[in-house]
Amino acid sequence: MTGLAKYVGRRLVAAVLVLLTVSFAVFALLALSPGSPEQILLGDRRASPEALAAIREQYHLDDPFLVQYGRWLVDAVQFDFGTSVRSSVPVLNEIGERFPITAQLALYATLILVVIAVPAGMIAGAHRNSGIDRVVTLGGVVGVSAPVFVTGIVLLYVFGVALGWFPLYGAGDGLAERVSHLTLPAVALASTQVAFVARQTRAAALTVFEQDYTTFARARGLPRHAIWLGYALRNSALPVVTSVGLVVASSLTGAILVETTFSLPGLGALMIEAVNGKDIPVVQALSLLAAVVFVGVNLIADGVCLALDPRLRRRVLR
Repeated sequence: MTGLAKYVGRRLVAAVLVLLTVSFAVFALLALSPGSPEQILLGDRRASPEALAAIREQYHLDDPFLVQYGRWLVDAVQFDFGTSVRSSVPVLNEIGERFPITAQLALYATLILVVIAVPAGMIAGAHRNSGIDRVVTLGGVVGVSAPVFVTGIVLLYVFGVALGWFPLYGAGDGLAERVSHLTLPAVALASTQVAFVARQTRAAALTVFEQDYTTFARARGLPRHAIWLGYALRNSALPVVTSVGLVVASSLTGAILVETTFSLPGLGALMIEAVNGKDIPVVQALSLLAAVVFVGVNLIADGVCLALDPRLRRRVLR
């Protein structure tokens, strides 16, 4: 077996173990939550003892906990997450309807993040203790400190209410309307992430610009763009790619506050509705989806790091 096959096998096994652990923890926490499962499934409706017994039999609620988890896991592997208690729609269909909005919001926020954070961090690292370095550092502190819902409300008031440049709520139809509706939410979601990635990039760039090979490149008279692209950006890429991967995953799974602030019908809003309605099948499926997204994005980020750094590739694949 080659080194690449061994590495991929180890990472896949670790990913499966993580997903099993998360799914078991979520299932156990929901099982321990207050209230009887059959009454949660019925909601506010009253039911006779016979109807409650029928529900317990239908959902196998009298089986031992591990048997119930095993049944749920087997169905989940076959992409069968049951039916929503609130809407009586298959959970997978309900998630499929909401997923595009959250995915588009996350991609838009990631684009803003990469365009702003990486150049700002590199420039700040190249001009340490300069005015632009202080501006980037101050912006990073403000961005990290400001809660995303506060940023969203400020953006809504300034650019939606006062200036009227962007719509106040909803996702819009068509490409142009969708971009217009998602601009403020994407900026709000990216604000904290830009600060985080800019600080990570600045720290990596500071190290690279202090290395001997960068000094020698300058001494050889190489053009500035060759030093930046061939030495600084390439050698700063690993922590940047890792941090971008983390924030991309958090964008997909952490858009709850942004979607609530801007009334976007995405997965974050669906999670809020499911928790308020005690819709256990939807909560279980969304929790597992969040874990899958985190694990998948981290696997992709690790693959990109291997592709970028031959030293890491040789060490891992030998």
